[in-house]
Amino acid sequence: MLKTGKFAALAILSALAVNPAFAEDKSAALVNGVSIPQARVDLRVKIAVTQGQADSPELRKAIREDMISLEVLAQEAKKKGLDNDPEVIQQTELAKQSVLVSAFVQDYTKNHQISDDQLKQEYDKLKANLGKSEYNVSHILVETEDEAKAIIAQLGKKGKFDKIAKAKSKDAGSAERGGSLGWAVPSNFVPPFANAMLSLKKGTYTKEPVKSQFGWHIIKLDDVRDLKVPSFEELKPQIQQRLQQQSIQEYIADLRSKAKIE
Repeated sequence: MLKTGKFAALAILSALAVNPAFAEDKSAALVNGVSIPQARVDLRVKIAVTQGQADSPELRKAIREDMISLEVLAQEAKKKGLDNDPEVIQQTELAKQSVLVSAFVQDYTKNHQISDDQLKQEYDKLKANLGKSEYNVSHILVETEDEAKAIIAQLGKKGKFDKIAKAKSKDAGSAERGGSLGWAVPSNFVPPFANAMLSLKKGTYTKEPVKSQFGWHIIKLDDVRDLKVPSFEELKPQIQQRLQQQSIQEYIADLRSKAKIE
């Protein structure tokens, strides 16, 4: 399996070192006569700063030393002919593609800003979809309708919902918690489940099995409370990120639809 790690990065750095486009750049260091452009060091510093490190002489010195080590190793790899290894060539191409795609995403995002009006509209849609209440609900999930009816009959004889869930529910995650799914809004559930849940009063369970694509449910409404939706300002970064991702995915789909793929 191909990996785009430090080895691929070394190959790219080595290729850049002999690229004429960098020939006249100010040199940060010479390694066996090969220049390490200052612009490349500056780029590494810029990346480090965006990751939370402080720009300082110590950081710049450490990065320069690291770049020298990379150049030494890259030169040694080329002496061994590793730059002509088919897998290394493929790794280098994949790494180049990753850099280009990252640059494209940054450029696209910069030139396709999501407006505050769009963000507010999305927030309002989210609030409407969530509703005004959230529900603490439990369920028991079984394979057949007959199993579900037998459990409902058992509950009618004062059977304990949580104990039956632990023993018989095929939803292993909630079964460990006595069938509890915790607090959620109706839109988190498939429609048959949500509709049945909304018909219940607090403390009651469905007297008829509820069928979904997962099997047959017995649903119990444990509690209801008002839903406290975070403010627009609190959710704005997440909404912006989601809309940007959607926009990029739509653009990629459009490009693919126009591309000649054989």
